[in-house]
Amino acid sequence: MNDSLKTLLIIGFVLLILWNLGAGLYYMLTDKGRTDRTVKALTRRIGLSVALIALVLLAIAMGWIRPHGVYG
Repeated sequence: MNDSLKTLLIIGFVLLILWNLGAGLYYMLTDKGRTDRTVKALTRRIGLSVALIALVLLAIAMGWIRPHGVYG
């Protein structure tokens, strides 16, 4: 897997997380507590965040990515 594909995968996850966060905010403001769409959107966000963390930890363990310090 080349570096640009790894970067695109992580950026895709982050964009999906932000999309679900925005959807949760929108539903919270428009539904006024009458539906459970806010809870579902925020639950998906948490699931995606956990999946992204697990994916990064797996990639580090398998040697696909190499962590580095702040100053590289």
